[in-house]
Amino acid sequence: MAAAPQAGVTGPARGRRAGVVLGTVALALVAGGLAGAVTGGWESGPSSVELPQAAAPAGAAQQGSISAAAASVLPGVVSVRAGRATGSGFAIDAQGHVVTNAHVVEGASDVSLVLSNGRQVDADVLGVDANNDLAVLQVAPADAEGLRALTLGRSAQLHVGDPVLAVGSPLGLEGTVTAGIVSAVDRQARFGDNNTRQSAIQTDAAINPGNSGGPLVNAAGQVVGVNTAIATLGSSRSGSIGIGFAIPVDRMTTIVESLID
Repeated sequence: MAAAPQAGVTGPARGRRAGVVLGTVALALVAGGLAGAVTGGWESGPSSVELPQAAAPAGAAQQGSISAAAASVLPGVVSVRAGRATGSGFAIDAQGHVVTNAHVVEGASDVSLVLSNGRQVDADVLGVDANNDLAVLQVAPADAEGLRALTLGRSAQLHVGDPVLAVGSPLGLEGTVTAGIVSAVDRQARFGDNNTRQSAIQTDAAINPGNSGGPLVNAAGQVVGVNTAIATLGSSRSGSIGIGFAIPVDRMTTIVESLID
């Protein structure tokens, strides 16, 4: 298994930083390997693609069981293999579109996905937005059997303390589910190619190398974020310390709609 990018050290061949030091804590991307450069990006403008988002669950649905939420999500989550890098992703519609992080697929000429039923299929990189660390993959309809599109929720309706699940393939362990809460809803963190501050969801659900691009979901199984980065204690240590970051789904939908167009 390829080593994950470590915080505080230089990244791939072109020397892009893999993380940023925040006081004594570093922020690291959580892909499972190294890669090269990404081309492309997102430009604002009208879009003919509109991804539906569900309203926040109410009452008992919001307090649904973790096992039920996990069972509803797992069929739509994939393991992404892109050259030396590994990560996670999830289906967003019935046309075979899969969302992951840009840093998972950067520089890769061959990308494949492992579905929840164990099938391995090829995928094309349809578009990337390196500055926001998002990418859309395309799976041929004939290969998408067993891949279920996940329901997209609304990150604007999250509250501190809401239960969430992180789903993906940390360290290559496909179909792993970890549970936690929303620790902050508007945490400023630096990630993406331009290394600018962006609003992120902070969670204590365990996120580790290989979780990159996987969904952060609420108790109703709705996607509320894209797991992207973790805080670490330094370059000699990696793995979850209970501080993870996800791209809010409300921002993701706008970017992904443009990339699909």
